[in-house]
Amino acid sequence: MKLPLLTLDLRHEQDVVKARQRARELAGALGFDHQDQIRIATAISEVARNAIEYAGAGKVEFSLDSSKNVDEFIIETRDSGPGIPDLDRILSGAYTSSTGMGLGITGARRLMDGFSIDSDPGKGTRIMLSKRLALRVAPLDAKKIEAAVNSVMSGQTNDPLTELEQQNRELLSTLEQLNLRQSELVQLNKELEETNRGVVALYAEINDKADYLQRASELKSKFLSNMSHEFRTPLNSIIALSRILLDRLDGDLTREQEKQVQFIRRSADNLLELVNDLLDLAKVEAGKITVRPVHFDVGVLFGSLRSVLKPLLVSQRVDLVFEDPEGIPPLFSDESKVAQILRNFISNALKFTERGEVRVCARMIENGLVRFSVQDTGIGIAPQDQERVFEEFSQVDSPVQRTAKGTGLGLPLSRKLATILGGTATVESTPGIGSIFHLTIPMQFQEVREEETPALDAEPVSLIIDDDEVSRYLLKGLLHWANVRIVEASNGIEGLRAAHALKPSVIFLDLNIPDLNGFEILDRLKSDQNTADIPVVIYTSRILDEKERAALSRAAGILMKDATSREEQLEALEAAFERAGLDFANRNVKA
Repeated sequence: MKLPLLTLDLRHEQDVVKARQRARELAGALGFDHQDQIRIATAISEVARNAIEYAGAGKVEFSLDSSKNVDEFIIETRDSGPGIPDLDRILSGAYTSSTGMGLGITGARRLMDGFSIDSDPGKGTRIMLSKRLALRVAPLDAKKIEAAVNSVMSGQTNDPLTELEQQNRELLSTLEQLNLRQSELVQLNKELEETNRGVVALYAEINDKADYLQRASELKSKFLSNMSHEFRTPLNSIIALSRILLDRLDGDLTREQEKQVQFIRRSADNLLELVNDLLDLAKVEAGKITVRPVHFDVGVLFGSLRSVLKPLLVSQRVDLVFEDPEGIPPLFSDESKVAQILRNFISNALKFTERGEVRVCARMIENGLVRFSVQDTGIGIAPQDQERVFEEFSQVDSPVQRTAKGTGLGLPLSRKLATILGGTATVESTPGIGSIFHLTIPMQFQEVREEETPALDAEPVSLIIDDDEVSRYLLKGLLHWANVRIVEASNGIEGLRAAHALKPSVIFLDLNIPDLNGFEILDRLKSDQNTADIPVVIYTSRILDEKERAALSRAAGILMKDATSREEQLEALEAAFERAGLDFANRNVKA
């Protein structure tokens, strides 16, 4: 509902003073604070003066609109003048005039909450300004509004000099408040500077601790490597001596002696398995694992695993099933490490499956990859624990876990070995239903020597981290000219592992990735000393604001997906390579 309050004619300069005064008084009667009263009075005086100066006369109407959730004070001016030329340029701030035309309109627009204007040549101009009232417990009473309007009408109108003095007082009051806010801003800046110094000091401390932890990790790996070798010699001796006793090479054993020797042999075997895992883990962390790729048949591998793991089927209620790997050609990879990973997966599945089956299969997927899967009908893993199982010495608490023995090294070692083979180790699981552990590796292993930086002529590695297959395909089409070997990752975790293992020459990173967004991935890459020096080019269709661009300041460049032409994309790609410090200027980059 719109309630009219007051109407004034605009014919003389005195009417501008009157309109300003009435606007201030009505605003005060409606409950606006002092600063809002000044803003409203200033805005109406500007548009009222324009009506007289450019149209010769006009009218101003004051009203209250209570049809919305929040009441609004409406001030509307009308004139029958020639209209306002170049209105769009005036409103955009692009128009300049020697007479100051347009400044009053743009100034009034900034001071009020709502603004609209209609102006046609020869038909005059209509300007509506509005200011929202503060939320109230109860709506404004119509009788009180009428009384307030009558009080305003009965008051005397100030002469121009008195009104000018009032404006000066308002200006001084505003300046005083601005000075106060400036002082507060100076104090806030000072506090921010102190906080920034504290953050810098904290980062320095974190870097020191990171260096310390890195050295400690290297010492741990070296210690485990040395001690594991020292442990293996006596353990092998114990196992060999127990075998001699059990084979009766030096005479018969009593039944009790045979039982005791079998316990010794079993304990030594378990301890040797632990030592071997520790030694392999130490080698991986020290970067001393050697990959020996050979051509091997997946069916033959499954046959060997079936024979080795058959003794683990102590329960008749669990079946171990190997599916025939039809249509998979011979792989070129490290067969022993693939077998080690699958043994860990299968033995782990058998350990936590009380009834049902453990099923092993392999199939070819896109981009020259093969995926091995070990599916069980066991207890399953809760979502929050599915990454924990790949952490060293980590075990998930469960009734079955309490009865199952293990060190928690098998799965972490499997993931590290998978990364070395150029692949990934992942898990899908539903508590109470079962789990599927996946090993995904290239069908053809391609060795990347971490200690060497690939030369331009040796086809450097580029890593694309993007969950969208089409975007990866399009970027690969643009990269064919650069003669780089492309490695793809469809999620953040997989991309980080591959970056750590392969040390690519450049990484192309999308920002909208489900598991980790691009900002988090960039931060992790730059915070890890093993990947901090790898140039990262952001590859996105996202419109970035200033805050987001600041967060991407450590990236080597930004390549937009939605470039208008292939030539434009190639030029942007070449510029991104140059910013990344990779000189491919001698390559053929024509579309």
